[in-house]
Amino acid sequence: MTLLERPVRAQPEYDRWPAMKPPDPAPARAAVARALLHRVARRTGVRIEFPGGRMVGRAGGPLMRVHRPEEFLARVGRDGKIGFGEAYMAGAWDSAGDLAQLLEPMARHLRTLVPPSLQWVRRFYEPRPPADEDNDPTGSRRNISRHYDLSNELFALFLDDGMTYSAALFDQPDEPLEVAQARKVDRLLDAARVGPGSRILEIGTGWGELALRAARRGAAVTTLTLSGEQAALARHRIDEAGLGDSVEVRVEDYRQSVGRYDAVVSVEMIEAVGERWWPTYFQTLEDRLVPGGRVALQSILMRHDDMVAARNSWTWIHKYIFPGGIIPSVEALERAVGEHTSLRVLERHHFGASYAETLRRWRQRFGDREPEVSGLGFDRVFRRMWEFYLAYSEAGFRSGYLDVAQLVLARGGSR
Repeated sequence: MTLLERPVRAQPEYDRWPAMKPPDPAPARAAVARALLHRVARRTGVRIEFPGGRMVGRAGGPLMRVHRPEEFLARVGRDGKIGFGEAYMAGAWDSAGDLAQLLEPMARHLRTLVPPSLQWVRRFYEPRPPADEDNDPTGSRRNISRHYDLSNELFALFLDDGMTYSAALFDQPDEPLEVAQARKVDRLLDAARVGPGSRILEIGTGWGELALRAARRGAAVTTLTLSGEQAALARHRIDEAGLGDSVEVRVEDYRQSVGRYDAVVSVEMIEAVGERWWPTYFQTLEDRLVPGGRVALQSILMRHDDMVAARNSWTWIHKYIFPGGIIPSVEALERAVGEHTSLRVLERHHFGASYAETLRRWRQRFGDREPEVSGLGFDRVFRRMWEFYLAYSEAGFRSGYLDVAQLVLARGGSR
């Protein structure tokens, strides 16, 4: 049974959301969670309110309301950051104001919330990624389907008219999202030197906007996706635009690709490749390029030490949003490129603040369209899950914990 076929119920569906079941008491772990909560309040300036009006933290900071303290502490004590997100999904806590503003100081201080002397405990405490989330050809298709095949109608409710699901590039903070998204795509195509007669391979079709804009420049585009939902809508949009002769949409893994192209472009797909597969991914990019060709990528990024610390952890984002994903660092990407290909990074353009604004717009639209999200069959737990995901991500970019950049690669020597 698919998400859309399941009826909406007043209470959480424990068969669908097993983690929403009230957790068993765990006094020792709850005590650790309580101590950590006090540390969070002291270090971040967040205020935490408990039933009865008891407050923790300095006055004036963003306010977090814990409605069911025993459940909240049991979840966090048992499952750490996963439990923190699940407690929000279950309604055990809320933000008294803007959720992203509450999460931003937590993201800014994330590196120091756990005392340095206890950081080594992470490898025993945090779960490891499940084996079935590896991004081999079978796992990749399953991981992509879990997110991108939810419903085209769902994504259409909060994305811009071009259905672009990646960071926009804003020139002015008040400009329309559609304008900033078009600027992002055009900058990437310019960097790849896409023009009339160019042969383009796109890895990660999305809903077809980049392929459409490349085809309107006179390029011949082959675009790959593992999402059947995305492929269907992308083909429909391309045919409606009268560009079916210029764009071929394939439901195909990048490892299956063949041919040689003047440019390879890919927007925020590398996060789904998996560190184990980076050598294969970059070798494939190089193999697809004609001499003198260019690769233009857009990637979410994090600091290298943060990536190293998190690389073997299974997080709330993995469990509920992007299974199998890993956000790379610039250093890790350049190392993978340099060790396994003759490609070299020619330029980088960073615009993390634009991603924060993009996510704010998506989150606002998602909230404004909540009745329609519900009408599609997505229950209250799902809606709170996605609200948390969008706010959590926005906070990451606003705090500087996350960044995004466009990178241009070309051959620069032997392997």
